[in-house]
Amino acid sequence: MASLALVFLALLLPTISWLWDYIIVPHIWRPYIAAKRLREQGIRGPPYKFLKGCNEDVKKMKDAADDLVLDVHDHNYLPRITNVDGEPFVYWFGAKPRICIFNYEWARQILSSKSGHFLKNDTTPTVLALLGKGLVLVEGIDWERHRRVINPAFTMDKIKMMTKTMVACAQNMVKELEDQASSNKNGETQVELDKQFQELTADIISHTAFGSSYKLGIEAFHAQKELQEIAVKSLLNVQIPGFSYLPTKGNWRKLTLEKKLRGTLMQIIQSRLSSKGSGYGSDLLGLMLEACIATDQGREQHQLSLSIDEIIHECKTFFFAGHETTSLLLTWTVFLLSVYPEWQARLRLEALRECGKENPNGDNLSKLKEARKLMSMVFLETLRLYGPALFLQRKPLTDITVGETKIPKDHAIIIPSAIMHRDKEIWGDDTDEFNPLRFQNGVTRAAKVPHALLAFSIGPRSCIRQNFAMLEAKSVMAMILKKFSFTLSPNYVHAPVDLLTLQPKFGLPVVLRLLDA
Repeated sequence: MASLALVFLALLLPTISWLWDYIIVPHIWRPYIAAKRLREQGIRGPPYKFLKGCNEDVKKMKDAADDLVLDVHDHNYLPRITNVDGEPFVYWFGAKPRICIFNYEWARQILSSKSGHFLKNDTTPTVLALLGKGLVLVEGIDWERHRRVINPAFTMDKIKMMTKTMVACAQNMVKELEDQASSNKNGETQVELDKQFQELTADIISHTAFGSSYKLGIEAFHAQKELQEIAVKSLLNVQIPGFSYLPTKGNWRKLTLEKKLRGTLMQIIQSRLSSKGSGYGSDLLGLMLEACIATDQGREQHQLSLSIDEIIHECKTFFFAGHETTSLLLTWTVFLLSVYPEWQARLRLEALRECGKENPNGDNLSKLKEARKLMSMVFLETLRLYGPALFLQRKPLTDITVGETKIPKDHAIIIPSAIMHRDKEIWGDDTDEFNPLRFQNGVTRAAKVPHALLAFSIGPRSCIRQNFAMLEAKSVMAMILKKFSFTLSPNYVHAPVDLLTLQPKFGLPVVLRLLDA
């Protein structure tokens, strides 16, 4: 009996220790203490539920709003996305507290003046597999190193060099649409432009990032799209410790896609590294490799300042960010120009005036980039109303005070840009209306604070590829405007939805009409 008792005790003690370290402390004690300390500062929210946090409540809220359909002139889609507004509050992603703020001064401090005290928030394994731990997610010295290596690839001179590739890809899409419209007597064709833009921007980033290996780039695109679908479906699942390691069908598919994506990118990189000749190419991958490989003096040996794994992560980041955000910017811009045909006509005149009948190029697109140009204003207003990213996330390295509130270490901060872009005190009473002229004096003078537009973030971690994205969007939009007029299809249903990015739930069916028909 004594020996059995000893065996039982030997098994019991590790079990108790495991329960304490992995269940009681992180999932009961820490949430209790965090909620108590935040309540003392007046920050409240829905109660924490063991393991679930607020995940199930968020699911129910989204399901309840899922059938809500908006009028095409109604740009306040927030009831479909969230039902919160106003003062800072806390909610729970599993056992992790998230403090949602709505104050522009707090946002400025967190993203800019105190940015060195904040990190990007933890990312779920599926999102990390999709996005990669590239420049968007790395921190500290690693971020400085990645930024130093990658920054030269995104100078305006280098981006202008890529304009020919952007225009060539867009020309292929426009030619296909012209052929479809020409085959009909009325010179019209109905297309799902959101899908066309997804394929086009994937084609552009495949060519500009991977050059002659663009076909492999398209394979990477399809793997990432499926990973995105898995990430969306699993994002609000109850976070059971260790569940991601179980051999379930979903986990197995995710692992298969991760391996496929990595293998495809590795194949592209190894092919480039082993190629003979002068340099590694003028595409994004070539510029990145050129920048990060230094020859040791007096040696033939090369040393990578980024490892192969880091380059793979950067490829994931740029490939996903490179097609997803630009494709959505184009999608929502076409939607708005269809709803407001007077603005479509004004942009068409501007495109014809600046680009003429020739294809866009780096020089005439630079003219469209100027703040006083209508196309710049329309894109900025689209980003304000329908920005792809609905919120920004940070967490403090140490306990820190923002405003008069003490934010404990590792408490995630949510900056809901989609809500803040509708703040009437900052943007004016017409905040829910489409008014590109608010940007006629530039971004910093469009609202009552210079940092009001958060679409590309602000501060040192603002988006490095915003010039690339805007030039790409302008080249595509200019070509479409010169060839077609467009209206929303009667089949269009206005229901913006949060699928990691803001997307039209039922796509964007549009009727294109040849201008010379």
